[in-house]
Amino acid sequence: MMENKEIFDVVIIGSGPAGLTAAIYNARADLKTIVIAGNQPGGQLTITTLVDNWPGFPTGVGGVKLMMDMQEQVKNFGVEIKQGIVKKIDKNENLFEVELENGEKMETKAVIVATGAAVKWLGLPKEKELIGHGVSGCATCDGMFFRGKIVAVVGGGDTACEEAAFLSKITEKTYLIHRRDSLKASVTEQKKVLDNSKVEILWDSEIKELNPLALQAPSLENGGQDQEKLVGVKILNNKTGEEKTVKLDGLFVAIGSSPATKFLEGLVNLSETGQVLMGEDKIYPTMTNVEGIFAAGDCVNVRHKQAVVAAGEGCKAALDAEHWINSMN
Repeated sequence: MMENKEIFDVVIIGSGPAGLTAAIYNARADLKTIVIAGNQPGGQLTITTLVDNWPGFPTGVGGVKLMMDMQEQVKNFGVEIKQGIVKKIDKNENLFEVELENGEKMETKAVIVATGAAVKWLGLPKEKELIGHGVSGCATCDGMFFRGKIVAVVGGGDTACEEAAFLSKITEKTYLIHRRDSLKASVTEQKKVLDNSKVEILWDSEIKELNPLALQAPSLENGGQDQEKLVGVKILNNKTGEEKTVKLDGLFVAIGSSPATKFLEGLVNLSETGQVLMGEDKIYPTMTNVEGIFAAGDCVNVRHKQAVVAAGEGCKAALDAEHWINSMN
């Protein structure tokens, strides 16, 4: 017998734009809804200094402020945002049991998975501190802040080539730093950089250090220690062993992302890279192969990793969940 007798209509897993938008729509539909915040409350926008492509803000809005305002809006509709990480989901007859890592359990008629995808970072010292201060995981999100400047993209796949090509249109110079001697991207995406005179590819190269001492300007305030923003990198050629420093205003890490979907393994269909796969129900296109479990945002969408897209998908998942629940009554 389950300890928690409270039954929700919808449990939303994830508190980024997709999850919070879903919560707003489900709450407005008078569905008993709760949001499980996850390991990064607010999602990736909380590490974005300024969001200038969210409609309605002529001069942009801070990423943290935007997500705090969305959370406040959700709470004003009476929805609880619970801190915690989901450990697993079990199906019990007509209900789902959602278990958190702290052992807490809750029952619900439907689940919306909006856990997003985390950028894979380089894992170098100073990297986290420089995110939002020259280091970014999204060129289409932050590229406009580097107009006329010198930037680099790390990676060799489709995303890296796309971002380098995009940045080359607005920057003074764009480097593409790749650890191998050939690109992994599709032929079409490769051409965007191989035939681009504004993109210089640094083959067989890996970044070994951010803001190396050779590029740090002396400062009376910090004694010449770590800068508050990115000024450059140290690069190692892994074939020749040669090291060199490169001055940069921006560094875009495009070595992949990991959807936060491990807790769904064995329950819903996932792609080889971990994205949630949609079912074949044409009435409820956001529903997975498991009836009653819906998904939205970057944990589903491999290509369009934009906050406004995630919000739209969260809306669609909420509407699908509402209609599905009503059809079950």
